[in-house]
Amino acid sequence: MDLIKRFLSYTAVDTQSDENSNTVPSTEKQKNLARMLKAELEGMGLEDVVMDDMGYVYATLPANTDEDIPVIGFISHMDTSPSMSGKDVKPRIVENYDGGDIILNAEQGIRART
Repeated sequence: MDLIKRFLSYTAVDTQSDENSNTVPSTEKQKNLARMLKAELEGMGLEDVVMDDMGYVYATLPANTDEDIPVIGFISHMDTSPSMSGKDVKPRIVENYDGGDIILNAEQGIRART
């Protein structure tokens, strides 16, 4: 899968948080993205791939050199605001952007300004 398709598949996962929750993550559906990332890391050949019960994903990328170098860690935030639904997101790429309004929802006339 190419980089753009992979990124768009991540943005389509409903990761909406719940500010009233006492759990980590705040919604069980947030673990769906974590499971997806875990599977992709395993498929790419990373080692020590683990997802814990709170949805944190860890992995090790083996060095491709004989030099003694430190391990690199990547950290990311996987949930989205409780204010907006993460359900049925249909991400898109705006090509040849001209600097004007980008219509997000034509039915409601919502526009974003950059």
